[in-house]
Amino acid sequence: MPAIKTVGVISKPGADGGKTAVPPLLEWLNRRGVEVRMDEETASYLAGASALPRDSVPEGADLVVLLGGDGTLLSAARAIGDRGIPLFPVNLGGLGFLTAMTADEMYPELEQALRGEFRVSRRRLLHCELRRAGRTLRQYDALNDVVVGKGDIARMIDVEAFVDDQFVCSYKADGLIVATPTGSTAYSLSAGGPIIFPTVEALAITPICPHMLTNRPVILPDTSVITLVSRAKDETAYLTIDGQTGEPLRQHDVVICERSEYWLNLIRPPRLAFFDVLREKLSWGER
Repeated sequence: MPAIKTVGVISKPGADGGKTAVPPLLEWLNRRGVEVRMDEETASYLAGASALPRDSVPEGADLVVLLGGDGTLLSAARAIGDRGIPLFPVNLGGLGFLTAMTADEMYPELEQALRGEFRVSRRRLLHCELRRAGRTLRQYDALNDVVVGKGDIARMIDVEAFVDDQFVCSYKADGLIVATPTGSTAYSLSAGGPIIFPTVEALAITPICPHMLTNRPVILPDTSVITLVSRAKDETAYLTIDGQTGEPLRQHDVVICERSEYWLNLIRPPRLAFFDVLREKLSWGER
């Protein structure tokens, strides 16, 4: 990898650790002659700093440093989009399955990253299309999951699921999650879904509080095309992408999920193994 010349910085807004992490990081990068592009949230921790819209921060950057938690990382992944720029995540507190690098580890790991010496965990995105009356209305790429869920005051909703045009079943539930391996430790896990090792080429369909207790999570090869048809009344079901963006659904709307052609290149410290993160974050027993 060539040396890093330009770094984008994306931060969680209003984070307690932001006030202590952002100013010294920017000074550290400036001393090394690295050009910095920052979003408005990062600039809020500095006096008089110029900022860019978050979606513009990765333009021309060789590396993006993220200061925050998994929610901020999901937003940064959408900002990076199809650019393939490595993302260097630093946890400023919270659970952090993806932002597992601590602030104490940041500078030694970043020093190596600036020399182009880093280990990347490639995470495939999930592509989603929303179709209404045979027309594609929206397209999204998710890192974690695509969810068809009930509205705030709605009762259970009806969602039909198909895999490669084969009918699976009609779910009566609070919703349905289509999760990537990365997203298997997010919403899907809390709904009783399986943990999938990040390099496994799979997708998981996880029902949320299904009426039929025999409706269990299903793991599929990631070559599958998953089609969800909302049978709920207009605007009583909602499509959510990574828990952060989406829109209300109308009856008979179709949501098509398939693996994206894009990947997120997530920088991971050499000492950090997947099961180390699970033991730490889920409080699994030590030896």
